[in-house]
Amino acid sequence: MAAPDNSDNNRRPSVPWVAMYHSVGDRSEDPYRITVTPERLEKQLTWLRRRGLRGVSVAELLAARARGEGRDLVGLTFDDGYADFLTGALPVLRRQGCTATLFVLPGRLGGDNAWDPLGPRKPLLTAEGIRRAADEGVEIGSHGLTHVDLTKADDLTLKTETAESRAALAALLGTEADGFCYPYGAIDRRAMDAVRDAGYSYGCAIDPGPLNGLHALPRLHIGQDDNTVRMHLKYRLHRLRRRPVEGLR
Repeated sequence: MAAPDNSDNNRRPSVPWVAMYHSVGDRSEDPYRITVTPERLEKQLTWLRRRGLRGVSVAELLAARARGEGRDLVGLTFDDGYADFLTGALPVLRRQGCTATLFVLPGRLGGDNAWDPLGPRKPLLTAEGIRRAADEGVEIGSHGLTHVDLTKADDLTLKTETAESRAALAALLGTEADGFCYPYGAIDRRAMDAVRDAGYSYGCAIDPGPLNGLHALPRLHIGQDDNTVRMHLKYRLHRLRRRPVEGLR
């Protein structure tokens, strides 16, 4: 197995790489390009392993980085809580020795992705499905209560989507959720402050712009077209283009 590519770690702080996935399964209809097949996911995780990297939950990644370790870890996140996580993603994660963070919508348990106007309708996990994922060692985080753009939300909706979704997950799982994922990747200072005030330890965005810190973590979309060459390019460019996260070694 190849050693991790850490040649520049002594010259500048390394930027944590957090990969963003959504659905893992049938992609015969995929207008938003949010679905990868299990076969493609397997190849992408195999690529990580061959480079001496391992996919883990965001909580595990951040804990390792806080200790000054974990340069060989990559965060794996799955947004929206699609039901196909159990059948498409989880078996691949097991085979590859990886963990992950699953961001779910406790206000849409057993529902579907009604926020996507073009469809197709994809079923979301039930409460039982979320518990099963947690029992398998998957970190469960909040994606809000119902998938609302927090940058456009009024004060009451903002509190509901952040604080009440965390309370709902605590009631469902018996443990507090550490992580939050901003729907649509949309983030501003007000949304970030609401996530922090709700008690989350970190928040995942996509491109946080001028915002920085544990509640504005950048992520990189990984899709069906990302073969080994594209994975290599994305990995290198991410580390070159992103700023080090404030408060994280």
